[in-house]
Amino acid sequence: MAWNVFKFCTALRALGSIMILVVIGITGFTYYALVVANYGPSLFLGGFDSLLSLLVLALFHFLLIMLLWSYFSVVVTDPGGVPPGWRPELDIEKSDGNQEYTSLTVGDSSSHIVRYCRKCNQYKPPRSHHCSVCGRCILKMDHHCVWVVNCVGAKNYKSFLLFLFYTFLETTVVAVSLFPVFLVFFTDGDSDATISPGSLAATFVAFVLNITFALSVLGFLIMHIMLVARNTTTIEAYEKHTAPNSPYNLGRKQNFEQVFGKDKLYWFVPLYTEDDMKGMPALRGLDFTSRSEESEPLQSL
Repeated sequence: MAWNVFKFCTALRALGSIMILVVIGITGFTYYALVVANYGPSLFLGGFDSLLSLLVLALFHFLLIMLLWSYFSVVVTDPGGVPPGWRPELDIEKSDGNQEYTSLTVGDSSSHIVRYCRKCNQYKPPRSHHCSVCGRCILKMDHHCVWVVNCVGAKNYKSFLLFLFYTFLETTVVAVSLFPVFLVFFTDGDSDATISPGSLAATFVAFVLNITFALSVLGFLIMHIMLVARNTTTIEAYEKHTAPNSPYNLGRKQNFEQVFGKDKLYWFVPLYTEDDMKGMPALRGLDFTSRSEESEPLQSL
């Protein structure tokens, strides 16, 4: 029997907000190793060392701001819940009160399914799933992430992807910047006597942590780039609903815009323009989409 990885999230419920403290702790430890112990003091050495330190610190702080902005956007943003009393505006051909699923036929004769959540006691729009950790149905649910203590759904998926993106860049910059000091552990001489043993140990641990996170996050980032390109979610991929003729696959350009919006200036920040917000019903997955034409909303909000 296949192991359902999504049930594992419920077993981690007890971690709760501790994970936020873990993220803050790792960030603070990295900040000490890079800024306080190494490149901060180098700012006052003059010459090339000062210029290099200035560039490293500027890039580090910029990526840190973007990382934390994206991270807390995922944490505090509602991933999108099903509107109370939501019902599909379609004629039900077959109905059985004892069944969870009800078959429907849409205008173009394509077959769709309207589901009913027994736990929430209401209908579920397409692509929504019930999260046992959050205790409600989430629109276009991707997964429940213990690192952000929140579900990743239609409204905060962009912030989650940006969090992965900036985490990869930040950890890579830190690992590359600390690599010369890391090598001191494997040299016989005292090539850098200005670094105290405590700072050297902190640098070693910070390098190992950041190179590990960089490699791990890179795998997740590549996976989610592939999911965005096909306009699918982690849950749908797990359920093998990733066929090329998926009704949600609108082409790479439109698939990308459904997550990141149409304004290029907003692609790299966890925000949407007002025009993109007006198009949120489609973005949230409340529509039956079609590859050949724009979909009509099942129900306006």
